[in-house]
Amino acid sequence: GSGRAGRGKKRLSALAEWHYGGGAEYCAACGERCPECPAFLSRPRSVEGRAVWSLAQRLGGQVRAVAGINGGAVLGFDMVAALALADALGVPRAAVAELLPVIESEMVAAMNKTTEETGVRGDWDG
Repeated sequence: GSGRAGRGKKRLSALAEWHYGGGAEYCAACGERCPECPAFLSRPRSVEGRAVWSLAQRLGGQVRAVAGINGGAVLGFDMVAALALADALGVPRAAVAELLPVIESEMVAAMNKTTEETGVRGDWDG
């Protein structure tokens, strides 16, 4: 039901916030999974959630961004490319339309925060 979908979106949002906010790099230095690891605790549990998370990880080169005199900004994923890749991978479009924007909003926030704080673009390749 809708409650389950809501929890799944919260889980994907938390995972994306952790991942794009530098969590993956932090944990890579550790070499083992901690019991409270956000990547484990927030992992998608549904088939659709796992498929869309996997899709998002493949979209690093499909990011829309703009450059300007004072720097640039990430706008989001190229949704035409995302849907084409989803089709090729067999990920249902309805799941992509429902779940990818949740991941995208966290990616955009993290990438733009990194750019603002450091003047250097973040790790856009997922």
